[in-house]
Amino acid sequence: MKNSIGKMIAKKLPVILLPISILLLPPSLLAQSPPDFRAARDEAVQNLQAMIRIDTSNPPGNETKLAEYLKGILDKEGIASEIIALEPSRGNLVARIKGNGKKKPLLLMGHEDTVGIQKEKWTVDPFAGLIQDGYLYGRGAQDDKGGLAPMLQVLLLIHRQKLPLDRDIIFLAEAGEEGGDPVGIDYLTEKHWPKIESELALNEGGSVHVQENKVQYVGVQTGEKVPRGIKLVAQGVSGHGSMPRMDNPVWHLATAVAKVGEYQPPMRLNETTRVFFERLAKISPPDEAFLFTHLEDPAEGSKAQETLRRSKKASFLLFNSMLRNSISPNIVQGGFRMNVIPTEAEARLDVRLLPGEDREQLMKDLRQLINDPAVEVLPDDWTTFPASPASRLDSDLFRALEKAQSSVYPDAVTLPLMSTGATDSARLRIKGVQAYGVGPASTDEDEERVHGNDERIAIEGLDKFIEYLYRAVVEVAGAR
Repeated sequence: MKNSIGKMIAKKLPVILLPISILLLPPSLLAQSPPDFRAARDEAVQNLQAMIRIDTSNPPGNETKLAEYLKGILDKEGIASEIIALEPSRGNLVARIKGNGKKKPLLLMGHEDTVGIQKEKWTVDPFAGLIQDGYLYGRGAQDDKGGLAPMLQVLLLIHRQKLPLDRDIIFLAEAGEEGGDPVGIDYLTEKHWPKIESELALNEGGSVHVQENKVQYVGVQTGEKVPRGIKLVAQGVSGHGSMPRMDNPVWHLATAVAKVGEYQPPMRLNETTRVFFERLAKISPPDEAFLFTHLEDPAEGSKAQETLRRSKKASFLLFNSMLRNSISPNIVQGGFRMNVIPTEAEARLDVRLLPGEDREQLMKDLRQLINDPAVEVLPDDWTTFPASPASRLDSDLFRALEKAQSSVYPDAVTLPLMSTGATDSARLRIKGVQAYGVGPASTDEDEERVHGNDERIAIEGLDKFIEYLYRAVVEVAGAR
């Protein structure tokens, strides 16, 4: 009898093992056939091409044109949606598929507007949606139409499958992100919060990082630095340029800017960056891993930090900025005639503060550093972007993203990211939403093209990104 049972088990065992991956899926998917993610990618690419062809450069934005295109897609699918606009041409689109209400909603969002272009610097038409050599080119291909199209695709897949949900899933295509205009997330959170109120959110801000044709890590934004401005103003006495003066404000300003440019604010690790470097070290070459594991080392820390700072690698520059408040002198103004010594010269500094850091303290530090009574250090409020707490690393959504990564990108690792730029997730986090930033597959070169020339997104791998989002969304929203 035992031998018979053993033979029976041996015959059945391969059949039992083959579908074991199905057990990794959430309960709501067990009775469903998985979507065809390759076909979903092709549909998303077509939609993304159409979105790129709608010029929503901000200014002026004209996002309503894109909102109407998206609404047309949703109307055909039978998904209720509406366009909400503070200004007629600056529309936000909100759609919702209903769950049973056991849990609070999940928000999937992206922004409709893009930055402008220098058309003469592009090698392709930035609004043609051209596919070439495996890439889709165009303004917004990465930021953020390339994020919005996959979010839309996940909404469509779940709706078409009629999956039972414990949460409503809200889809938001927002206006005015690139310029910090009041027509987008500010307007929605202040005047229409019930329409997008949620417990969890997925937005831009992360990336599936590709290195040497392999996914190295999946970066999930959990927090972001806060943009703040500081300006240096040097005062002097006007005079004839043929008689140089020691109180020339241009000279004093130049000396101050040189000191600020060389200054490295102190490193401050937080929960996000500490876990980021711990995990990154485990998948990095030995020489890089040494840097990441010795940042706080009394003997090697300063040297490791300087290596990151002085490197020409884009990733190292990003890592260095994640570690500290950053200061970049970006605009210098002074003088009006070649033969006239001006009375004033000014430099504007782009400052990005870590969460919880204080601009006033940084200004005090700069005054001490510059040590010149001819140079004032003043606030420069070019942005009112809010400071916000970081999202947790132990939430249901962060765990779902880690689980989805282990299934879709099994050779990679999930890294929590501290964005050096700013996203509208900050305004959601202030409202108590656990918001996380994600993004499609990209290399260092792809990321350098964001806001630059010949912006592009790789078509190969977009199906995996859609599957990654889909698995995470169903994990947290699917009925149990």
